[in-house]
Amino acid sequence: MTVAVLGEQTGTLTSVTHEEETESEEMAISTTSAIGKIHADLTTGANVAAASRLDANIGLCGQGVKLVGDGFFAGDDLDRSPLSPVTGYPIVRRYISPTDILEGRTGRFVIDFFGLDREQALAAHPAAYQQVFDRVKPLRDQNRRDSIRELWWRFAWERPKLREAIAGLDWYLVTLETAKHRYFVPIAGDCLWDGSLFAIASSDFYTLGVLSSRVHVAWALATGTLLGPTPRYNGSRCFETFPFPTATEAQQTHIRDLAERLDTHRKRQQAQHPKLTFTDLYNVLEKLRAGTPLNAKEQLTHEHGLVTVLRQLHDNLDAAVAAAYGLPVSASDDAILAHLCALNAQRAAEERAGTVRYLRPDFQNPTAKATQGTLTTAGMDETKAPEPAKAAAKQPWPKTFAEQALAVRSALASFGAPVAAATLAQAFKGAKVDRVEDFLETLVSLGQARVISTGEYLPA
Repeated sequence: MTVAVLGEQTGTLTSVTHEEETESEEMAISTTSAIGKIHADLTTGANVAAASRLDANIGLCGQGVKLVGDGFFAGDDLDRSPLSPVTGYPIVRRYISPTDILEGRTGRFVIDFFGLDREQALAAHPAAYQQVFDRVKPLRDQNRRDSIRELWWRFAWERPKLREAIAGLDWYLVTLETAKHRYFVPIAGDCLWDGSLFAIASSDFYTLGVLSSRVHVAWALATGTLLGPTPRYNGSRCFETFPFPTATEAQQTHIRDLAERLDTHRKRQQAQHPKLTFTDLYNVLEKLRAGTPLNAKEQLTHEHGLVTVLRQLHDNLDAAVAAAYGLPVSASDDAILAHLCALNAQRAAEERAGTVRYLRPDFQNPTAKATQGTLTTAGMDETKAPEPAKAAAKQPWPKTFAEQALAVRSALASFGAPVAAATLAQAFKGAKVDRVEDFLETLVSLGQARVISTGEYLPA
């Protein structure tokens, strides 16, 4: 049962973490509780559900092609030399599936008549046309969707906009839509990607580094969805709302180098041990971080994957990306999400004022002179740290001691940057600064907050 109350106020969110049937046929349940504002996505803490899609990221992320017909898969005897008169790519192209990513394989070949009418397809590659006519058309003739039935020689979903973004790149990034662990892998630019993968049209290891960091993983877990217990990535929510850091050239170079080393390490170990999968690697990495003993199979994975080295690479990358955001490497997920929400709000405001920090300005905005991270609106300082996210209206100061303590704790969690007691007090009607500071010091003593050298506070 979900109970909703109009307005913004502090509430308690109780979630079931475990349940099992007892001998009396009753259910025994375990729960956890969180106190704070309960947002539209039924979470507390940082309001990621309110994050805006950013023009800076638009047009670079999307799901892969969907064939609808196994007859598109090409055998080894099919000629791979004819080129498409529309794209210039070979008509018989390599196709990467989620299993190929997991196992480090190079994929299968498919027949891709993207952009061609029937006569063009027949003229460009008669043998491929005949295969699709014989093996795909009978299936497509039964399809209820007009476009799928009538354009039977082409994929059901061709992803033309993202193909345009990928065209000309030596490589681009993909991630599994549904996966226990969130990681990104470069694949060759002339490959197609499966509909169960999301592609990011970037060939910059800096982008790979930021997306592979704990900062983005925390955001993806918070903004994505679930398939059962397994996280699902969503391009419009996980990527298009994600604010990249305003990193210095030195920081970008460092992140880029670490990401390339991470990619090289994983590829090398999979090449040396063909049965080694990404799931194996990251399951063992998770256990190493938790201090959980490894069984015999996991120990073998640890040896084959050099997972301690993998952990060090990720730790170094996490530290470098956190520094680019101005966050401590020890920042909690709640603090990371609060910071990203504030940064998202700042970027959205910039974009409304006409300034967009395009990730690929040469593609996304080719007529402009702006480069990544450079502002084009006069009077705006791109080196300035994001302002803390403030509530739209002041909340009433609670009457009881317990409610006041909870309100201060919730307000602190909602700020995206270090905040002084005086600033926090301004979020409430009638709150006194010294009273708020007392509560903050209590949170520090309980390990739920920390004070930094400037006399400002952050959630622990």
